[in-house]
Amino acid sequence: METLYLLIPISVVLVFLIGIAFWWSLRNGQFEDMEGPAYRILMDDDKAPPAPLVEAKPGAGRVDGATEKND
Repeated sequence: METLYLLIPISVVLVFLIGIAFWWSLRNGQFEDMEGPAYRILMDDDKAPPAPLVEAKPGAGRVDGATEKND
């Protein structure tokens, strides 16, 4: 019974905090565009992303870090 004296106020405070977070998200536009992200997943990119530029230093070996064996 003594635990109810602790759990009930904690649950009431938790409900108020969740309510405040919900109202804050409503006022800041978190629920404005519910369909946009779902359609953005389905959109294809027509162009491939550009390859990253790698500058090789003279005498540094291969770009991937492996060295060639000179026999």
